[in-house]
Amino acid sequence: MIKKILFVFGTRPEAIKMASVIKRFQEESNGIETKVCVTAQHRQMLDQVLGFFEIVPDYDLNLMTANQDLYSISAAVLLNFKKVLEDFAPDYVFVHGDTTTSTFSALASFYAGIKVGHIEAGLRTYNKYAPFPEELNRQITGRIASIHFAPSAQAQQNLLSEGVKENDIIVTGNTVVDSLLWGLKKLEHYEDGELLELKKKVDVDRQLVLVTGHRRENFGDPFLSICKALKRISEIDNVQIIYPVHLNPNVQRPVKELLSNIPNVLLIEPVSYPSFIWLMSVCSLILTDSGGIQEEAPTLGKKVLVMRDTTERPEAIEAGTAKLVGTDADCIYNSVYEILGNKSTHLLKENPYGDGRAAQRIFNFIEDLK
Repeated sequence: MIKKILFVFGTRPEAIKMASVIKRFQEESNGIETKVCVTAQHRQMLDQVLGFFEIVPDYDLNLMTANQDLYSISAAVLLNFKKVLEDFAPDYVFVHGDTTTSTFSALASFYAGIKVGHIEAGLRTYNKYAPFPEELNRQITGRIASIHFAPSAQAQQNLLSEGVKENDIIVTGNTVVDSLLWGLKKLEHYEDGELLELKKKVDVDRQLVLVTGHRRENFGDPFLSICKALKRISEIDNVQIIYPVHLNPNVQRPVKELLSNIPNVLLIEPVSYPSFIWLMSVCSLILTDSGGIQEEAPTLGKKVLVMRDTTERPEAIEAGTAKLVGTDADCIYNSVYEILGNKSTHLLKENPYGDGRAAQRIFNFIEDLK
């Protein structure tokens, strides 16, 4: 009988996607005690999401350090999460996706003999170097997990082909859709200083191209190529590019070198989740190398051009809500030009990642196990 569940996450994307599940469990009176642990693998960006979703962690490991690398954060999660497991002694630990936090908290749970529930399970490229290190992270976590909450039928099939038992998999949809819908509702009555300033700078009468980019495998020449494409895109009539630039020097350097001082290219610091929701809602299309945005954008009717050679989210490609464009400058530019010239392709009606009830399905599954 399940009596205690511990949710653990450490980055902004995890927090966004876990928020709807945590809130569902906290709102229901189901006789299961739930607690939240954050590793703070990312600090400031994580805190913004916690504040917006009104989630107060029971455990905050505060592990982020200057110049941290995969070795240091992996060891820190493994050692420090052990203490939380000893204190709370949960029946299940719920982790999300493919971060260092999710993998090494799952491993710590396994060492402690505690079962793991994996939310957003089964995503695969089967190239362990793309995305790096996320692809191998999610495969390792998948081997550890006892319950697999798959966001799609394709993710379920991946798990089945790896030998996971069908009874241990539940197809839920992606929890990011739930969180986005919750956020959009809150945004109707929400404003802060950052959002007010952003609204002054963004020209909603133009065709807005929203850009994000931070993947390790794009550092170097690929990022230079992306920036060259953005410079050409800025020359298209009636376009404004909005680019919240990741703080990593490998991103900052080429962006500032090639895109500074272009009047219709708005380079800003990374924004809070509510500000980013607003940007997604008003833009014409999104250019990204992120995974999660491929799941959020279709709910808002936005097309996504994915600046990667592979994606673990093939459903978006198949549904036509996303297109792989890689990092070739000509391919990126031509794809943007084609979409901006055909406004009918901006609007999409269905999201292949769910209907906003993923958190409820996860709760119902656990409720039935009681």
